[in-house]
Amino acid sequence: MPTQPTFDVAIIGSGLAGTTLACILAKQGKQVLLFEAKEHPRFAIGESMILETSEMMRAIAHFYDIPEIAYFSSEKFRDKVGTSHGVKRHFGFWHHQTGQPHNPDHTLQAVIPKEPHGHELHLYRQDSDHFMLMCAIKYGVTVQQNTTIRDANFTDSGVTLVDTLGFQYNAEYLVDACGFRSLLAQKFNLRTQVQQTKSRAIFTHMIDVDAVPNHAEQGPYNMAEGTLHHVFDGGWLWVIPFDNFQGATNPVKSVGLLLDPDKHPARNDVSPETEFFDFIQRFPSIHQQLKTGKAIRGWTRAPRIQYGSTQVVGDRWALLGHAAGFIDPLYSKGLYVSLTSVFVLAHLLLTEDTYSRDAFLPLETVTQNFLKTNDRLVANSYKSWGHNSLWQAYSTLWLLGAYTEYVKLNVIRAEHATDRSAYVAALLTLKMCGGGFAEYDAVANQIDTIMEAVDLTSPLAVIEARTEIEAIFDSVPWMPRPFSALLQGATSLPRNKIRPDLFKKDTGFLGSGGYREHFFGDASVLDLALSFAKERWRWQPEKLSA
Repeated sequence: MPTQPTFDVAIIGSGLAGTTLACILAKQGKQVLLFEAKEHPRFAIGESMILETSEMMRAIAHFYDIPEIAYFSSEKFRDKVGTSHGVKRHFGFWHHQTGQPHNPDHTLQAVIPKEPHGHELHLYRQDSDHFMLMCAIKYGVTVQQNTTIRDANFTDSGVTLVDTLGFQYNAEYLVDACGFRSLLAQKFNLRTQVQQTKSRAIFTHMIDVDAVPNHAEQGPYNMAEGTLHHVFDGGWLWVIPFDNFQGATNPVKSVGLLLDPDKHPARNDVSPETEFFDFIQRFPSIHQQLKTGKAIRGWTRAPRIQYGSTQVVGDRWALLGHAAGFIDPLYSKGLYVSLTSVFVLAHLLLTEDTYSRDAFLPLETVTQNFLKTNDRLVANSYKSWGHNSLWQAYSTLWLLGAYTEYVKLNVIRAEHATDRSAYVAALLTLKMCGGGFAEYDAVANQIDTIMEAVDLTSPLAVIEARTEIEAIFDSVPWMPRPFSALLQGATSLPRNKIRPDLFKKDTGFLGSGGYREHFFGDASVLDLALSFAKERWRWQPEKLSA
């Protein structure tokens, strides 16, 4: 007789995706076994939150009754998770040219709305991940730290996992959430590297990084109050502070350099630290900020970081989050992809009566769609940095896609607040940008096609491409006015998102025609105002507790 599985679900990998899924399943009565090759607290990157990720955290808290994950969705809950996490009030970009100080006009500060949910956080991942692991244990998850799984054997009745010491564990279903080194991706030869984006990475954590001088015209917030992206031809550099608010207790800043290996080949003859500091000397303003920085952990240098998988699900198994694929951390979409996958996979594990590949194909569809969209967005962003005028135009597409996605996420949570199946069905129509709106997809395809065709060595071709992109945006009736202002030279979005014209019929926030129908249905301005007030009341620390 076959051995009967002990656990309903085994999960390899205890990052935020793995622990959140474990919490959900255990809270719903499943027997869950969670493996971690190392032990917590441990270093991890993926520290910058975005509106879409925060909203997905609220959706998980709402539909699965896991309030703890929503603690990381807003600065309002910082007292619950500690002062080691930073505050994020904006997405900031400085565009640079080799050998020249930063031009203040080449700035973008995408301000994050404070209302109704509050500004976001920079997650100090060793603390956030450890917190969620403790939550998993509280909900009844069996945790095996310092345990590396070396093989998984599948039968019609379950899966047997074997660790490096030869111990065996049995489960009905296996979730691989251990990132690039996915056991199942290696076992089934699933890895692909056919993405448009090409970038390599050097990163660490630092102290003694200089504050960024803030020019008044750059935006309403100091650049140190958000995630700062230094962008230039062939790459970009992030600076993520955890000490950027009164009462902060963590002096660390996360710093990472991403480079197109075709334009900036790796220097494997020197240490990662030497290569990093030699490179940033090309850009005076970047060098000024980082020249006194001291690494507090070992440097990581990774070759090309893009990868995908030919399959995401199979009979009795699934790849979750970065085990399925990864593009680039440019727009901080990784956690959004991962938590969307968590939501869908949890629903399938709780509702399906079979563990066949066919039953779990919705997870594969949404994961692959998100990765494909992110790849094209990031690849064309890298290309746009060859000319600031192109970057100024293309960044508007990124903002438009993120804005519409966030609006749709809020709407479907409100619309399907008591029906998780309906929420999942709506979630499966999304592709990471644009909120599943066909008109956005058409606009994005037009602009991406222009970007992919433009010859950056021809000044005339660059001017023509920029002119074409502007004309496309000018033809979009649902284009938010602050985004149009960026195309005319504005360097930031407004701090206050509430304006009288938002309440105008047909031209206000709700819009008209197909846009209004897709995002708001028959909702009125009054409905919108009531929903806003309800959200502000609902997501307060005193209202949300475990």
